[in-house]
Amino acid sequence: MSDRRTEIVKAATRVIARRGVRGLRVGELATEAGVSTALIYYHFTDRAGILRETLAFIGERADRYTAEPDPDDAARGPRAELEQALLLELQNSAEVRENSTAWGELRASAVFESSLRDDLARATHTWVHEIAELLGRVHPAGTAPAHAASAERLTALLEGLSIRWLSGSLPLDHARRLLGEAVDAELADCRPALR
Repeated sequence: MSDRRTEIVKAATRVIARRGVRGLRVGELATEAGVSTALIYYHFTDRAGILRETLAFIGERADRYTAEPDPDDAARGPRAELEQALLLELQNSAEVRENSTAWGELRASAVFESSLRDDLARATHTWVHEIAELLGRVHPAGTAPAHAASAERLTALLEGLSIRWLSGSLPLDHARRLLGEAVDAELADCRPALR
């Protein structure tokens, strides 16, 4: 992606996080990105293109900050890697707050904008698949459908906890504790099947 295109997508993420998808106006986006509206249309053709690229950017950025290696994780094993991948979505950094807010706005808008649904479903499927793979490394004898179901529950819970944290109705440390307990519960459910 070109530097200009990347800057436009970053600006779109900021605008969506602040004003929501319905509040995204190309004129405001152009001002935020420091470019002309013509350049935005040149790069993205239409509003749907902007949203599609912004969703992809949010996913790529989340992949980067959740994949940051913690040297202790390698020593502690796959379970620590799983917990870290999930808990890094709940950290008090401007980037994570912006990313999580924009993701939530895009998800909520997909209820009304069917053009977002397929891209959002693919992004969600990829995320669930990544968590299922980590669960598979923690419990290699488990089944792929069981790992996928656990990953679905954990990612859905994480999205809900994130919204509650971002909206101020749940303290961050409590959200992180609840997510950790959910990981414990999912892994405990796997143990009997492995005996």
